[in-house]
Amino acid sequence: MKIGITCYPTYGGSGAVATELGIALATRGHEVHFISYRQPFRLPSFLARVYFHEVQVGQQYPLFEYPPYDLALAVRMHEVVKAHGVEVLHCHYAIPHATSAWIAREMLRAEHADVAVVTTLHGTDITLVGQDPSFHAITKFSIEKSDRITAVSEFLREETFSAFGCAGCRVSVIPNFVDPAVYDRALYGQAERLPFVEGRKVLMHISNFRAVKRVRDIVRIFAAVAAEVPSVLVMVGDGPDRPAAEEEARALGVLDSVFFLGKIEAVAPLLANADLFLIPTASESFGLSALEAMAMGVPVIGTNTGGLPEVVTSGTTGLLYPVGDVAAMAAGALSILTDPGLHETMGAAGAADARSRFALDNIVSQYESLYRSAVKQPSDAH
Repeated sequence: MKIGITCYPTYGGSGAVATELGIALATRGHEVHFISYRQPFRLPSFLARVYFHEVQVGQQYPLFEYPPYDLALAVRMHEVVKAHGVEVLHCHYAIPHATSAWIAREMLRAEHADVAVVTTLHGTDITLVGQDPSFHAITKFSIEKSDRITAVSEFLREETFSAFGCAGCRVSVIPNFVDPAVYDRALYGQAERLPFVEGRKVLMHISNFRAVKRVRDIVRIFAAVAAEVPSVLVMVGDGPDRPAAEEEARALGVLDSVFFLGKIEAVAPLLANADLFLIPTASESFGLSALEAMAMGVPVIGTNTGGLPEVVTSGTTGLLYPVGDVAAMAAGALSILTDPGLHETMGAAGAADARSRFALDNIVSQYESLYRSAVKQPSDAH
């Protein structure tokens, strides 16, 4: 099958999942065409059966205050479908990707051609952006005009129905995934160890450092832990709230033990260093970084909000607490770090659970079935 994938190429869960899915599909013999304004951050320079098509927004005309990326994307989708015989456009994030795919499909139908549109909802496209009054109607329209719709968690599925209604829509839950061949602690030995750890415990966080990630809470949890157990905090990623995290670390006197590594594509070797993963998020539709940590045998401290409880089983693979309860999260972190038996048990349970419920092959097979059904029996909601 020939599949077009459009995602945001920037650092974040939706782009990572879309890219890894495309790579996995290519290894199964499918032809995959990525369509975006930049090469996705987890896409290597060359892979067999994987192609990248850059969206050119064009000249900046005085008439346009803002470049019309959504229209340029629709034109590029139309071109790729026609030139390469793409059968499915898989859009990760509802707007503008699903909107552009609908426009491209209408252009194709005017030329007596067609393409199936599959839209995967990842989180803030529904919980934040889509519910903004400026975008609510177009988000609802784009979802309803998709042939198939998926959400990464039951929480997000229910949130979609609650926010948009989407009459006649059927939303399938297909969770995010990990590759057990990559997220395996046994693959990473002493050569991969971080040089600044020096025998201390390693607490880790990976994100795009937006406000919803509550990075100040991460630093506060770490400061409480570090007061009792020699440890370091490793912050992976970047974003608008990084200065806030640095400021909090400075104010609490722990800046020398907090290491900001910036954006790193291959996070598995880093997670092999971690003793505990922190994700005290205000809202998480899934929690891909938590799943990746679990797969590496790292217990998770997080919040019992959104889709995170569907990933982390509190008391078994980690501990979940109310949003903002820094004291409880710090106490939970200390309970795990100071009990080697509990740490080992939780780590092993997390790795087993990740491989049982979220292994790449199982999830990719679900997407393949979805594509086939979309091509054979497209939705009536056009």
